[in-house]
Amino acid sequence: MNKTVVQVQVRAVLPTKEGCAVFLGNKEKVFIIYVDQNVGAAITMFMRETPKERPLTHDLLANVMMGLGAKVERVVINELKSATYFARLIISAENEIQQRKLIEIDARPSDCIALAIQQKASIFISHDVWEEVDDMSDVLKKMEEGGFEIEG
Repeated sequence: MNKTVVQVQVRAVLPTKEGCAVFLGNKEKVFIIYVDQNVGAAITMFMRETPKERPLTHDLLANVMMGLGAKVERVVINELKSATYFARLIISAENEIQQRKLIEIDARPSDCIALAIQQKASIFISHDVWEEVDDMSDVLKKMEEGGFEIEG
């Protein structure tokens, strides 16, 4: 993957009727990815560093990766087709003789975002997709001014 990318952060997570709206962006622009309720809750818990009694699915995956000497290096939201986002999870793995390799995996953006937040990894969006998404900065600002409880 050698496309130009733009770094973004999760700016807010807001519950909706069908799940959650995850606002991603930077000082230049904000866009929204809609995710299911469970992943939206996981993203929010990771952002708040909420302790859990038992490991959830994203915790399980992180624990397996850690056991294998791997971690999330970064996430890239790389495509938008028919209103559906696609992403790549970039994992770095180191073996017992300190050899490091990068593994690139196709994954849902929602899961990628949750794992990136959990492991404090960077989130990027390809420049092509960045140019294509609508700027929702004003929507986020109005919601914050309106007193909505927004995590982010």
